[in-house]
Amino acid sequence: MAIDIQPACLGLYCGKTLIYKNDSTEIYGECGVCPRGQRTNTQKYCQPCTESPELYDWLYLGFMALLPLVLHWFFIEWYSGKKSSSALFQHVTALFECSVAAIVTLLVSDPVGVLQIRSCRVLMLSDWYTMLYNPSPDYITTIHCTHEAVYPLYTIVFIYYAFCLVLMMLLRPLLVKKIACGLGKSDRFKSIYAALYFFPILTVIQAVGGGLLYYAFPYIVLVLSLVTLAVYMSASEIESFKHLLKKKRLIILLSHWLLHAYGIISISRVDKLEQDLPLLALVPAPALFYILTARYTEPTRILSEGANGH
Repeated sequence: MAIDIQPACLGLYCGKTLIYKNDSTEIYGECGVCPRGQRTNTQKYCQPCTESPELYDWLYLGFMALLPLVLHWFFIEWYSGKKSSSALFQHVTALFECSVAAIVTLLVSDPVGVLQIRSCRVLMLSDWYTMLYNPSPDYITTIHCTHEAVYPLYTIVFIYYAFCLVLMMLLRPLLVKKIACGLGKSDRFKSIYAALYFFPILTVIQAVGGGLLYYAFPYIVLVLSLVTLAVYMSASEIESFKHLLKKKRLIILLSHWLLHAYGIISISRVDKLEQDLPLLALVPAPALFYILTARYTEPTRILSEGANGH
């Protein structure tokens, strides 16, 4: 088979695109940017992304998909007030919006029409920031080879956020106007206004720190779930198991346990089931530790004992 021989490409991500191919000949173009859905191989040829995402890739996408949902729920709870009966319905609506957005995003991604995506494997952190590796052979002229080497893990998040925002603007205002009877006219839309702020923030975070989040998200999940659980149990004055016997508190506790499990699975990647699955037994440990030690760290008790000691 005859292969068109040209000088080697400069830079990490510049490649030659296939122009013509038959049974005996492959002809490649000049070095440059690879088309969308392709990335360079070790020989500096642009190759289509044909692999399926690994478990860790799906967990990363799941984390990015959960961020707006968790923020929706937080602001709905924050602005609903204790007397409002609309919070639960708004929570369900937010879940519906994000779920439909995720399904539509997968359907419009390549291959179109199925709940699957084809991707390129992430090899190193620089794969997320190809714009920083455009070569300058003479230190004057820059060869622009910026492309999505981690296709589609970078852009699919932006598509998902766009669908989330569109669905929220189509569904939530009408529903909130009808059901938020316990809130004032200015308060009932505050959770929607909050989303109009945090979606641009999430977009900037993904644009700038997508690669860093890809490697750090398991630890972010674990730390945030531990901190928020401790803050919630402290604010709710949960000091024994009987204080957990409320429906809302049990739901919140189970949600944190699911986040703990998500973080543990993301860190271990479940490479070896017999070693990694027993780690899930640690999921209830932080809550149990808090409940068992809360009585000994209660501020009023510490102050009273200090006063008695003097």
